[in-house]
Amino acid sequence: MSGVMKRMGMIFRAKANKALDRAEDPRETLDYSYQKQLELLQKVRRGVADVATSRKRLELQVNQLQGQSTKLEDQGRKALALGREDLAREALSRRAALQQQVSDLEVQHQTLQGEEEKLTLAAQRLQAKVDAFRTKKETIKATYTAAQAQTRIGEAFSGISEEMGDVGLAIQRAEDKTAQLQARAGAIDELLASGALDDPSGMAKDDIAAELDRISGGTDVELELQRMKAELAGGSSSSQQALEGGKGAPKDAPGQQNTNRPNFDKN
Repeated sequence: MSGVMKRMGMIFRAKANKALDRAEDPRETLDYSYQKQLELLQKVRRGVADVATSRKRLELQVNQLQGQSTKLEDQGRKALALGREDLAREALSRRAALQQQVSDLEVQHQTLQGEEEKLTLAAQRLQAKVDAFRTKKETIKATYTAAQAQTRIGEAFSGISEEMGDVGLAIQRAEDKTAQLQARAGAIDELLASGALDDPSGMAKDDIAAELDRISGGTDVELELQRMKAELAGGSSSSQQALEGGKGAPKDAPGQQNTNRPNFDKN
């Protein structure tokens, strides 16, 4: 059972992978990758800005503490001048604490400054990679688009594309239906001529009448042909007899009337 399930899972994954390959557009994938790189670059820049903001805040705190330290030093001198050594000692103690805070802040400031420099360098390198990827992406997209158009044109000319295949199948189906209708029409005509089918118009003849019409039609043609031959033969015989009679008859004697000639009596 487990073997069957593994096989079904493998078949499903293979089908899904093939479907994904068919649906995947490399141009969309490149654009998505470029968008992700831009988001990463934006995060790095935001990190640089945050570190720079923290560094600037520390600088302000250090300047503020140094100002307080200078003020305490002036107060200690003034108290010592007035003979108030206790106040001068208190002012100097506070100043020492402020100096310790300033030292700690300066250490943090140096750390932040180093981080800022690293992030700035990383952002610059990432920007260069993103720019290079963008150029390569546009080149690949243009090449893919040109290859896709060339492939479609080639498929259109060769007739192996899906659209041309559908057109070819449609033409083949139309030709098959036309041939089928022509064959059906011819078969119906033959059946009507043979009398196997009844003509609802009443104009169709049965097989005996059709055969008689065919025979009589042929007989009429033969009779007409015989008549024309007889006329031609009769005309030729009359002409031949007229010629022979003109040559063999004697001339009319004087005073003898030729009965063959027309008699034109004068009134």
